[in-house]
Amino acid sequence: MPHDDIVAALSASTTWHKSTHSGGENGGCVEVATIPGHAGVRDTKLGTASPVLAFTTAEWRAFLTGVAHGEFPAG
Repeated sequence: MPHDDIVAALSASTTWHKSTHSGGENGGCVEVATIPGHAGVRDTKLGTASPVLAFTTAEWRAFLTGVAHGEFPAG
């Protein structure tokens, strides 16, 4: 599937999940949606106007594994 089609499918998803680790009051929040084979991330401040970053399922799993293993130090 072409990248633009993936982003369009993710953008149209009605099921976006806000991270429980998002920044609360400071507006530093992200949401994640999934479609078969892909995951998308967007900024909650912009809602449906937010650009969507699209990843394959393998890329998303690798990122989550890295987070779980502390490969990305917090702010």
